[in-house]
Amino acid sequence: MGSTSSNARDRDAEGRARNARPRDGLGRPLPYGEEGVARQPEGVVRAPEESVAEAQELLDAGKPFHAHEVFEDAWKSGPQEERGLWRGLAQLAVGLTHAARGNVTGGARLLRRGAGAVEEWARDSGRQRPYGMDLAAVTAWAQQLAETVESGSAVIDAAESAPRLR
Repeated sequence: MGSTSSNARDRDAEGRARNARPRDGLGRPLPYGEEGVARQPEGVVRAPEESVAEAQELLDAGKPFHAHEVFEDAWKSGPQEERGLWRGLAQLAVGLTHAARGNVTGGARLLRRGAGAVEEWARDSGRQRPYGMDLAAVTAWAQQLAETVESGSAVIDAAESAPRLR
């Protein structure tokens, strides 16, 4: 049957627990053995411009869950003073993921939380366009999408609803 005992867990090469189930384009787990979307490698250190470009490609492809992983890598590997920016962008990508999955409450909440974090970072740092990103436009996108999600007036398509970072 392919079941495992409750103590058996998928592990990565370092022995950390890591779910190996395939995932769809929105990061939802699929049954073992099904064809999924290739995952983003974790822990990749990229130049900030590369993070922005790669995340935009993933967002445009309707893969905000995967874009969040790129932002998370930047958050964890970048300079301390930029962590709030990258964390906020990761929250926006997760918010879009939840919205596209139909999770109204979680989607809207994360979109607003991410927008707040990005706005706060921009205000505190004095940087409105880091790495070519238009933070005012990104936060306006998030606030508008949160309202759309909460209104229930539209099914959210991740690719069609993706933000333009630059």
